[in-house]
Amino acid sequence: MTHINPDALKPFAAKYIWWKTPEEAIEIPERVIAQVMNIADYADVQSLADLVGDKVFHDVLKHAEIGWFNERSWAYWHYRLGLAAVDHVPPMPIRKLP
Repeated sequence: MTHINPDALKPFAAKYIWWKTPEEAIEIPERVIAQVMNIADYADVQSLADLVGDKVFHDVLKHAEIGWFNERSWAYWHYRLGLAAVDHVPPMPIRKLP
């Protein structure tokens, strides 16, 4: 993923990763970005988009872990980033048991 200054993510981490301190949350910047993509309001999504760009959003979506997105956000981001045709959204990540 493109290098992102983790400190720039602290305000988002503080607001959207409430179960960790911002310092702990930014250790995995992709998780902070995914959480914003999944549950943030429009203004925060736009602020983050201006900060990191659609390429980072694409990478986060492509490498998302189980539980990072709900179905609605998964579909929205695939459409918004041009990664899916109508009614052809890729399946969400699933747990693979050995």
